[in-house]
Amino acid sequence: MPFPTAYTCRKTFAGFPCTHRQWRHGGHCRFVHGYSRSFTLWFAAHHLDDCGFVVDFSSLQPLRERLTAQFDHTFLASDDDPLLPHWRELHDLGGLDLRVMENVGMEASARLVWGWANALLHDREGGRACCWRVEAQENEVNAGLYTALPEWFNAPEEDGETEAP
Repeated sequence: MPFPTAYTCRKTFAGFPCTHRQWRHGGHCRFVHGYSRSFTLWFAAHHLDDCGFVVDFSSLQPLRERLTAQFDHTFLASDDDPLLPHWRELHDLGGLDLRVMENVGMEASARLVWGWANALLHDREGGRACCWRVEAQENEVNAGLYTALPEWFNAPEEDGETEAP
């Protein structure tokens, strides 16, 4: 894959314990189980901001808040889970904090977070910086990734795009 730009950085957000189930899975993943998820985001910019950053990590607090609201001590259910009415009832009874998603898997979670990060950056940076990769990790050995440049990411203002080493 061509390297997206000359400047990149990454930021990890960790410590989001939640549960989910892959109801279509024929094995044990069909049962409710949990992990403490973490998300590593890679950012790119064709030029640095006035402080010399690709992305000012302190400005990502709204993203951290969104991750916390979605993944911290929550139960994730796919929107087509046949038990969804029961999960909703348990939520209403105070037995779990339900979040309904199109897909609760790590790859789909990575894409969801990629979209959130790019919405934040597009609104704030106007095309100067983007998130081009997200790794959603469920434990120390399993992770799903989503990698893409958003359509709005501006072309570099000068020649000098490089390939990854």
